[in-house]
Amino acid sequence: MYLIKTKKPSCQSYLILGDKMNVLIDPGINQNFEILKKDLRDIGLDMESLNMIINTHEHVDHFGANLYLQEKVPVITHRNAATKIVSADDEVLLCRAHGHDPHGYHVHMWLENMNVMDLGRWFLKIFHTPGHTSGSLCVYEPRKRILISGDTVFARGTISNISSSGSYGEYINSLARLNTMKIDLLLPGHGKISSSVEDDIDKAIRNATRKHEKFLEQSKE
Repeated sequence: MYLIKTKKPSCQSYLILGDKMNVLIDPGINQNFEILKKDLRDIGLDMESLNMIINTHEHVDHFGANLYLQEKVPVITHRNAATKIVSADDEVLLCRAHGHDPHGYHVHMWLENMNVMDLGRWFLKIFHTPGHTSGSLCVYEPRKRILISGDTVFARGTISNISSSGSYGEYINSLARLNTMKIDLLLPGHGKISSSVEDDIDKAIRNATRKHEKFLEQSKE
């Protein structure tokens, strides 16, 4: 597995090289695609060797570079994210906020919770983790105890803002489900990798609960 950083405002990408398939998780934003290409070449992989792209959710800093890959590489994401990406729902996608047209994106396969992918040396399990967005997902390798969390949870228990399609109730529930899993390494969409995963998810649950309570108080005013 490789961590690829293509600079802000892009997310971090993760490349998994399996015996059977090569998967890129979150190729990042449009304007940093040339950086992504160079990084892949430095690893020794060309675009034609990619078998699949997984998007962790429907924000352009994670899926924007699909535009340059989707004609050659299948794109998959959770069905809630796919619906917004293919319908150019910019209220959620945030394309125009980054100077991009939301139209023209494709999703080839729509994922559901608990779908699995056998890449050979890597066995990936998809967990639907709505909250930040309705289509947020995490990718879990149960044998290696690695979680690729997108924007669901970060090191030190940091959580994302709630987008227009997300909710605090779903967020807290998603984090509680992750807290029941055996995770040794947390690989987030932004920021530092964490090996203190249980503590970080506990903190994230507390943070989400506090923010939810504050939101409810403000809504009464």
